[in-house]
This record gives sequence, structure tokens and C-alpha cells, in this order.
Amino acid sequence: MKNAMMSVAETTQKIKQGAVLLLAGSEKALSQLPKGKWIGGTSVYFVTETGGRVDHDNIYVTEIEAATNARAVIYQGEDLPNLTMNRFDGGLTMILIPAFSTAHSDFAIHGAEYSGLFDQPLMGWITGIHLDDLGKATPKVFDGATGTMHEDGAAVLHVALDGGKAAELDILNLFEQDDDADVITFASTGFSATRAMVNGAEVDFAAYVKDKGIDTQLPLVADYAGAMINVSFQSVSDERIDFYAPVVAGVEYRLAKSPGAYADVFAARATGDGGNALSCNCILNYLYGELEGKTTGSFTGPATFGEIAYVLLNQTLVKLDIHAAEASAVA
Repeated sequence: MKNAMMSVAETTQKIKQGAVLLLAGSEKALSQLPKGKWIGGTSVYFVTETGGRVDHDNIYVTEIEAATNARAVIYQGEDLPNLTMNRFDGGLTMILIPAFSTAHSDFAIHGAEYSGLFDQPLMGWITGIHLDDLGKATPKVFDGATGTMHEDGAAVLHVALDGGKAAELDILNLFEQDDDADVITFASTGFSATRAMVNGAEVDFAAYVKDKGIDTQLPLVADYAGAMINVSFQSVSDERIDFYAPVVAGVEYRLAKSPGAYADVFAARATGDGGNALSCNCILNYLYGELEGKTTGSFTGPATFGEIAYVLLNQTLVKLDIHAAEASAVA
């Protein structure tokens, strides 16, 4: 794969050449592109080779050079669970979903139940906007095949790969459970909570978070058979806690340990050649780690409102590599 920040004119030329592309950029930039073999999602925050930056004019372009065919589709409403259908054998699927949309919520809560979800690499992100525009604009996704823009639904790109190639999907999570932190569980699955069980005792969760002085820049972390999965805090009011991903009923969470200096830790742990991989990082890592102007190793890409590696993730770097088939294993 090739990654580069390109102008609208340069991206247009790539599209006209028939390249299979995954794009991230502002609504203004993506709206100027012609039809072709691509999907795109709004983002203006990027981690680049020269450091994190905000860019409203250029487009982050990933060209999937190993693609032999591609099919862009918009899945909406009751059709959303069908996003795993019509895939290419031995291929991969890219997915973009607008933040705060019905599709965002539905995929976050029910996506793991979709038929065949884990049978083929599924990678993408939740699209966003500049934080100054919250309440004034909505995140979007684009279907390059039809040239249409959508504020709800999933933009999906099914990709067929050269027979000698295979995709490898992996995540890099800087956060681990603090073993000394309280064990927290919830009675229901959702993006918010008013009550929780803390070490077996039911509490007013908002009051608990305030009384304990919990640093909400650190996520709740659950251990799924050794894989650390984060749920990030969105807001704390007197009545409830809102999250960027759903907490799952019955799952045991603990607050994360601080990873230290984000940029340095990412650079140290993001091994491999990021120049030939597609990656995305969380907007919360970008903000809390003060990544603007800082580099994080060779992995570049958009800073997103949620990351997708089969399921929705928070405060995580997701990366996708395409290798010779005999040297690949899907993570």
C-alpha cells in the first residue's frame, strides 16, 4: 500500500487512473472528487511523517496496490448487518461510519454479532469533524462509486487481492488495566451509565467518578482473553457518564494505567514499516498526547473518532498490512 497526503488535484488524477483508494479529508475536499473505486470519510486531524497536524485542504490517500477488483457499497438501516455479504474470497473489507450516527451506535453494540464478521479482515474508522464544529456540522462518508455523501450508514469497500497477497490486521493499545484499580461492571450494554457495580457494591457511577477524582483521559479497560479493549469517557454530568464506545453488561473493567508520554511510547512500540501499512489513531490519543507537531514512528494516517478492527475500538492505533500470502496471518 502507498500512503500520502495529496491535493484534491493529485487525488483526482489517482482516481481517474483507476486506483483503488481509501480516503480521509474534509467534507469540502472530498466533495470535489470524481467517481471511482474509492470510499472516503471526513477527518481534518492527521498523524503525518512530519508530525500531527490539522489539514482542511489536502486528502490522506491510501492506495491498495494489491487490489485486483473493488466494490463500494453503502449499508444503512436494517441492511447494516449485511455489510459482510458480497465480499471477495481471500480479500479484505474497509469500512467508514460517521460519528454520532445511528449506524455508529448499531455497529458498536451489535457488530460483533454480524454473520461472518471475523472471517475476513475488516478495518476502518469512525469519521469525524473539527472539534470546533461540533454541533454545527456532521461527520460524513462518501461512496466514490456513485459520488454520493451520507451522514448515516456505513461506507464499505470490498477489495479483492492478488492471489499471492493476504491482509494482516493488528492493533496497538498503549493502555493496560491498573491492577490496583477497582473492578467495575455494568448491568446493561450502552454508551452511557448511571449506575455501576464497584467491587460488588452498586454505586451512583457519576458520583463515584467525581468523588474518586478519576482521570477521565484514561479509559476503562477490559481484558478479552489477553486483548486489552478500551472504553473511553466522553463526558461526566451530575446524572450519568457518557462513553465513546459501549460498555458491555457483565464485563469486568478497571481504569487504565497511564502509559507515559504518548508520542514516545507509540514510536517505541509501533514496530515495522508503517510506510507500507494503513493505520489510524484515535483523536483522544491525538489530543491527550498533544501529538500536534509530534511524530509517532513510521505509522501515519487520520486521527479518528473511533477505530475499527472487526469491532469498534477507542484510544487505539489500528494497522493493516498486505504481505505475501505465505508470510501472512490475520491477527
